[in-house]
Amino acid sequence: MIGTASRTGTTLAVYFAMRFVWAILGLFLLTTALIFLFDLLELLRRTSGEAGAGLFRVALISLLRVPQLMEQVLPFAVLFGAIAGFLGLSRKLELVVARAAGVSVWQFIAPALIVGITIGLLAVTLYNPLAVVLRDQSDRVAAGLFGREQNFLLQTTGEIWLRQDGADGESVLHAKQILDGGERLFGVTLFTFDRQGSFTRRIEATEARLADRAWQLDDATIYTTTGDPEHRDTLAVSTYLTPAEVRESIAAPESIGFWDLPRVIELSRRAGLPAYRYSLQYQTLLARPVLLAAMVLIAACVSLRVSRMGGLGGLILGGILAGFVLYVLSELGKDLGGAGIVPPFLAAWAPGVFGVLMGITILLHLEDG
Repeated sequence: MIGTASRTGTTLAVYFAMRFVWAILGLFLLTTALIFLFDLLELLRRTSGEAGAGLFRVALISLLRVPQLMEQVLPFAVLFGAIAGFLGLSRKLELVVARAAGVSVWQFIAPALIVGITIGLLAVTLYNPLAVVLRDQSDRVAAGLFGREQNFLLQTTGEIWLRQDGADGESVLHAKQILDGGERLFGVTLFTFDRQGSFTRRIEATEARLADRAWQLDDATIYTTTGDPEHRDTLAVSTYLTPAEVRESIAAPESIGFWDLPRVIELSRRAGLPAYRYSLQYQTLLARPVLLAAMVLIAACVSLRVSRMGGLGGLILGGILAGFVLYVLSELGKDLGGAGIVPPFLAAWAPGVFGVLMGITILLHLEDG
């Protein structure tokens, strides 16, 4: 009898888990298709009139970008997928039957929690590195495809400005696109100054690559105040910047995969650079399973309450509000942790832990009075 009950409980848990998997996966894929469509239309609008901006190339750029964009949507996909799963079980009276058979709320929430945590682990260890690789390929496909207001990259917010020093004097570098963590730049403009701080020349180049103590510029045009423009196929501009310093100054943490982040953090610290942003990104990825578990618990709180009291509108509104609160907390934590105001560990883990504690507290109140 005990063995039969155990097998029945396992079968029921697997059944519930698969319902949640399909609900979350379906919502995730639907959202992916919508984001791809809107992103494709936006890129087509922004590249209209640009040489080489064919439909296939733009579609490939968008397709390779979407996986990293979807990382931001994953917590909401889990939240609303879990709500849909609980609502489906409730509407078919399967939760009622399970309760009548003596299954507690914690027993039919457990499969959903396991699904959420497993998705979080897979998202961190497999999906994130793959999304970063695909995003890098997207950047390579898009390399050189830009206009005055275009920026296809997630690594930066707007165009890049960087002040640097070198053997020949100081310079200010401006670029429209970056690759390889900031070691390759496209659409480059350099304003150089002598040791007395006087302007000497403006250099415009198609591409710049960071070599040993110098930026190697391709297809460069030199403008001075005393002569006609001069074109060079290649040109070297000295710099004291190291790859670690360029990465810290330009590259966004999201452009580095989960397994590479510890190495980048260590390199930044050895170079004497602050590693707040990379530490925060690493801790945020580590905390993702906890955040997804919090989403599942909040979905259970909202769904169980609605299943008893009725009101689909309240269900949707409650889910949106709960997800919005956690999103705001996560973004606030990123801002504080990225600036070094609070420790990255606390900034990354606090929203997920808060959500889990809040969900458990509400469930205890609803179920155990």
